[in-house]
Amino acid sequence: MPADRIDPQFRALPLAALADAALSRARELGAQHADLRVERIVSQSIDLRDGTVTGVADTITVGLAVRVVVDGVWGFASHVELTPVRAAATAERAVAVARTLAPVAVERVERADEPVHADAVWVSDYAVDPFTVPTREKVDLLTEWSQRLLASDGVDHVQAGVAQVRENKFYADTAGTTTTQQRVRIDPSVTATAVNRAAGGFETMSSLAPPAGRGWEYLGGDGWDWHGELAQLPELLAEKAKAPSVHAGSYDLVIDPTNLWLTIHESVGHATEYDRAIGYEAAYAGTSFATPDGLGTLRYGSEHMHVTGDRTVQHGLSTIGFDDDGVATGEWDLVRDGVLVGYQLDRTFAPRLGLDRSNGCAFADSPHHVPIQRMANVSLRPDPTHDTSTEELIAGVDRGIYVVGDKSWSIDMQRYNFQFTGQRFFRIEGGKLAGQLRDVAYQATTTDFWGSLDAVGGRSTWLLHGAMNCGKAQPGQVAAVSHGCPSARFRGINVLNTQEEGQ
Repeated sequence: MPADRIDPQFRALPLAALADAALSRARELGAQHADLRVERIVSQSIDLRDGTVTGVADTITVGLAVRVVVDGVWGFASHVELTPVRAAATAERAVAVARTLAPVAVERVERADEPVHADAVWVSDYAVDPFTVPTREKVDLLTEWSQRLLASDGVDHVQAGVAQVRENKFYADTAGTTTTQQRVRIDPSVTATAVNRAAGGFETMSSLAPPAGRGWEYLGGDGWDWHGELAQLPELLAEKAKAPSVHAGSYDLVIDPTNLWLTIHESVGHATEYDRAIGYEAAYAGTSFATPDGLGTLRYGSEHMHVTGDRTVQHGLSTIGFDDDGVATGEWDLVRDGVLVGYQLDRTFAPRLGLDRSNGCAFADSPHHVPIQRMANVSLRPDPTHDTSTEELIAGVDRGIYVVGDKSWSIDMQRYNFQFTGQRFFRIEGGKLAGQLRDVAYQATTTDFWGSLDAVGGRSTWLLHGAMNCGKAQPGQVAAVSHGCPSARFRGINVLNTQEEGQ
């Protein structure tokens, strides 16, 4: 997309002057490397309950950050004031931090090489910037959705909302790289609730629409059939409310991408972050069982398992042209033919693995946070030889469950033992769907689960799902990330009854 799509308020900032001031001062003070980030992050969330607005929040975060390497030690500082004088002073503070830390640093920073990317511009793929749409128009659409559902029999309450972000980032370093980027993401949601007043319980049913790196056009039907989904929700909710509770036991599962994405995120995405795998990072989500001694040999899953890291896929939440190390992004293998073959890396961790180049996974969620290694779009590839449908996968199951939509989950601090629930569960009997079930959770270890994968769907079943709120580190940072996957079939998975387990 052309540079003129970048927010004019961001383009009007003195970006070149800030870079010159910060980087020149860092060099004068002896830094062997320095980089500057200038960011402007605009966000808005709108929430409705039963067609009435309960909250509208608008936030703008602006600032600059300077990182330096002085004699092999990192230094970092940031500020909200965007002037050349303040940029130079921030560089001075970053250098002072590095020199203060030098006596306690246990190792020296080594960074992988990267070609210079001069005056690069990148804009994500969207049609309508959501921040050009009046808030009243957004509220009206969510109100119309809510009223449509509330008019249906059996729907007692409706929650609707949308979160949207426009992120602008300028990067410059002493090697000569300068990048200017803009990306937009949006997360609409609708949840219908049916209340059983006689029994005192309730059931919910949520939209399956994923958050996406798209603009306001997404809520108008570009990329998701909102009309069709809203029409189906009341009937599906009514069926769920009357569905029988599952009998715990071993089942074959066909898992829809609207559910499987989260299992990929937790059991593969976090597990193949290299900083976790070597024990460098343990905050928020623990370390990883997938340690480097198993690289090239660890049997992660069956031969049908081919997982990639990707920072370039269209509409991906983690898609970006250049990361916060100035690295041009790309795609690479994490698990190939069921074997662990790669990790997610930034420029600091790449040399530790013996690699010449990073795969572009440095990211900071704010100008006031230091970049850390963050998750790419981690995705399971579809069947490359046949466009296997979800119906064909189901037809191959005699007794099983079709799992649709994500809900709650739990996984241990090694990303190994887990259980996941979902939004909708359908019995499979003799290769056909036979009505909904309730109270289902599937449980396994990561390698047993992926080892039981005996078929993946084709390209037509593949969907890019994800989350806007993946957490990591201390202080905590939040990143948006997508996970693409097809429908997939797993044999002999342990299924729990959540009601029985909770007693």
